[in-house]
Amino acid sequence: MNEIKRYEVNEEWAHSGIVQAGDYCFLNYCVRNIDGPIEQQVREAFDVMEERLALVGLTLEHVVQMNCLFKNIWDIPVMEQVVKERFHGKYPARKSIQTEFADPGNLLFQVDAIAYSGKCWGPL
Repeated sequence: MNEIKRYEVNEEWAHSGIVQAGDYCFLNYCVRNIDGPIEQQVREAFDVMEERLALVGLTLEHVVQMNCLFKNIWDIPVMEQVVKERFHGKYPARKSIQTEFADPGNLLFQVDAIAYSGKCWGPL
């Protein structure tokens, strides 16, 4: 395996926004504009995801798995519509979870993901 590379390192929070390890990239805490309405937060979280993927030459097409965290799980249809618009039928595996965010603002949505940069050969 190649060297593990970390991007967007946040010393205060002790985490990296994206970690590249071999053919996989692990994206964490994709969120922006925590005081906006749910649709805006979802759209901007995917903007953050795209920006981080671009750091390592990847796109949303490379995302193979997402964990979507909601303050209100009934907002899933909002996220699903954005996923349809952004992923163009190349959907990752996904899990949706309701949580109480440890945030004093109005955080409604956050997404973490795993992206794959290698090639898949043949049927599983």
